[in-house]
Amino acid sequence: MNEMSVVEIITEWDIVAARQLGRNEAKVLGFGTVDQARITTAISELARNIYLYANIGIIEIGRVETKDERKIVVVASDKGPGISDIREIMVGNYMKAEGLGAGLLGVKRLMDTMDVQSVVGEGTIIRTEKWLR
Repeated sequence: MNEMSVVEIITEWDIVAARQLGRNEAKVLGFGTVDQARITTAISELARNIYLYANIGIIEIGRVETKDERKIVVVASDKGPGISDIREIMVGNYMKAEGLGAGLLGVKRLMDTMDVQSVVGEGTIIRTEKWLR
């Protein structure tokens, strides 16, 4: 994998920077405009969750280009409160006062793979991939 580019998420402007970086990386890999929009929307949701719930974290974006595959990898990580009810969120049964809890479920639908690791009181790491077809 190429080196991962990192955007620290502290302010709302950092969400914009992460989106732009993701769009640029997706464009370089050859994703069309629809998939670029899917990728940037997923990045926006991940970065927004960091901003709202963890206050600070990072979005890492990298390209994988081999003979057999081309994909974009997005990793969101924070040292926030963690997610106690991942299963409920991922089946769409979760509502939060600030929103519908559909952010992570939406990310899962937009990307090809998603792995969530979260420990309450320690933080969350979410890794997603979108393959160029």
